[in-house]
Amino acid sequence: MSDLKSLSLEYFYHFSCKDLDAVSRMFASGSVLRDWENSAEGKEDVIAIYEKIFNSVKSIAVTPRALYKDGDTVIAELLISINDNEQILVTDIIKFNEAGKILSVRAYKG
Repeated sequence: MSDLKSLSLEYFYHFSCKDLDAVSRMFASGSVLRDWENSAEGKEDVIAIYEKIFNSVKSIAVTPRALYKDGDTVIAELLISINDNEQILVTDIIKFNEAGKILSVRAYKG
């Protein structure tokens, strides 16, 4: 299994660039997304949520504050800046498969 912390940082980079194709390539086919506003199952539905998020903001920047790895899971404490004027604290729990693809992202605000 690849270095999951590095894969997580790559994911945050692509997310910050609003690069939907690159984000999509990082997800497994049966992936799941859950955050404080959205829930989706299946890669197509997950990527549709990301497209909605990317289209709803002018800019979004993810700054990891801390990363923790346990087995196939990375927990990330994040500072997310939206449109250069709003900042939120988020914790992501990202589970990967053996191929290094994202199986699930659970995001918690606060």
